[in-house]
Amino acid sequence: MKKIKLLLITVCMGILPLSQIFAGTPGSDKARGLFFSLGVGGRQPIGNFASTSRLGVGGEFELSYTDNEYLPVFLFGKIGVEHYPGSYEYYQKSDYSNYAVTIVPLSFGARMYFPPIAENFVLVMPHLEASVKFALYEKLHQYQFASGLPNYTDDGSMFGVSVGGGLSMFIMEINALYTYYQSYQNISLDLKVRLPLFISI
Repeated sequence: MKKIKLLLITVCMGILPLSQIFAGTPGSDKARGLFFSLGVGGRQPIGNFASTSRLGVGGEFELSYTDNEYLPVFLFGKIGVEHYPGSYEYYQKSDYSNYAVTIVPLSFGARMYFPPIAENFVLVMPHLEASVKFALYEKLHQYQFASGLPNYTDDGSMFGVSVGGGLSMFIMEINALYTYYQSYQNISLDLKVRLPLFISI
């Protein structure tokens, strides 16, 4: 696993001169790194959430860190935003003219990379991750004028968890997650770009 992490960090730094990458002790299998990533993708509501909302969109910023002398995983923190419009079926059977849910999640978790499954054209490594979440949400309620109901928004906070995984091509990643909140379960699929902020080998 140490060699895998060393390879991951080294390839991520491929945009820098090789002499800068190997400025440390030759042959060392110690590696530390801090990475920044940006991801965007779709969010599919499931369960009861799917009865009121349709496919949404989301994006997130992430900082991740590893030191393979002490950690078998990458630790990360994320902040994002997700927006879910109301479903057409929900509009048809209610007095809503507009219904939307916006969620701002803050996540902390760990990610583990596994040996490559492809090495010919590009190195592809699978990974698994899990995290705990704290999120703020806001729901917009707008009703048809004829209903006589007042428009309003309500908001609150909630805790949740997410599990999932994906494929890493170092600079690019594809990540799929199942996220559980008590009333807002969803499955996400993100395309991510990951860049190094700091590395020490």
